[in-house]
Amino acid sequence: MAEKIRLGIIGANPTRGWGPRAHLPAIVASRDVELTAVCTTRKESAEASAAKYGARMAFDDYRELLACPDIEAVAVVLVVPNHYHVTMDALNAGKHVFTEWPLGKTGAEAVEMRDLAEAKGLRHMVGLQARANPSIRYARDLVANGYVGEVMACHVSVARGGVLQRPSDRTWQKDKSLGASTLNIPGGHTIDALRFIVGDFSSVSAVVSTQARQWYETDTQRYVDVDAPDNVLVSGRLANGAVASVYVAAVPWSVSGYRMEIYGREGTLVASSGNTPQLLAVRLQGAKAGGSGLEELEVPGEYVTAPAETPDKEPKNVGEMYVRFGEAIRNGTGCEPDFNTAVDLHRLVDAITEASEEGREVAL
Repeated sequence: MAEKIRLGIIGANPTRGWGPRAHLPAIVASRDVELTAVCTTRKESAEASAAKYGARMAFDDYRELLACPDIEAVAVVLVVPNHYHVTMDALNAGKHVFTEWPLGKTGAEAVEMRDLAEAKGLRHMVGLQARANPSIRYARDLVANGYVGEVMACHVSVARGGVLQRPSDRTWQKDKSLGASTLNIPGGHTIDALRFIVGDFSSVSAVVSTQARQWYETDTQRYVDVDAPDNVLVSGRLANGAVASVYVAAVPWSVSGYRMEIYGREGTLVASSGNTPQLLAVRLQGAKAGGSGLEELEVPGEYVTAPAETPDKEPKNVGEMYVRFGEAIRNGTGCEPDFNTAVDLHRLVDAITEASEEGREVAL
């Protein structure tokens, strides 16, 4: 087996956040990357994380981690406002970088990160894990190989909870300028999975709305004002001529989960899950013209590349990403999805915002 890539994870709290939910378990199970170092903002939590997940080194200053010559690559698994400066520092330190989505607070930040990574000749990956989900990848190939024929119409919806209350350590997301709203995170992941399968939008119209103007902090027992959007409606046309609609929302009760429908001249594909496709396994169903209706579609085994030991749910798709990241670094090839993918998605999110604010169709 090829030698593992020595990786440091910045944002490795042992118990809270996306690191322990997804990245740390995926890295521990990985055959491609080794958890060489962890970094948090406190020495105690860094050492606890190293002990729990088996890292050789623990840091409470990410700059010290970046200065370590034993580390070839880093994963930036922080809140969105911290992605830019940590990623830029990592690239300037000569490290290959896997940064979570959204790549930056703004599209302009994403362009700067992409340009620096390209100029440095480093491998760069963005955490759009739906593109690594085996069911989503299989659906893309089915469409490309003519399962539904000419794509005529698509619809995708996802409704998640959390619009009325949350703990205070998550209410920083109330500020839309910080790039971590329903539009940016579940919206970005959901729309990206759709465009990954059926192609890009050529134009969009949109309503981006904040329906809950206050959140209740469950630990402080106070209300905070909110301007981050929680409901997103998009309609548009795809580059291939199909029409598409998207609904992404944070709602109070009885969430419906995720459902994507693709209708073609010769068949239909439906993908569904309890949450957005970057988080969980996706059920895939299909129907052919003249058939008896939707039938279960089994994803062929070759679409699963992460080790069988990778824990279920969130770590699974992240584990698939680390297979790609490790191979790209070893072989000197590009990653998919990379910072170029992120820049394109940031531009689409910006176009959706523009369409909503100006009340008009925006061409892409």
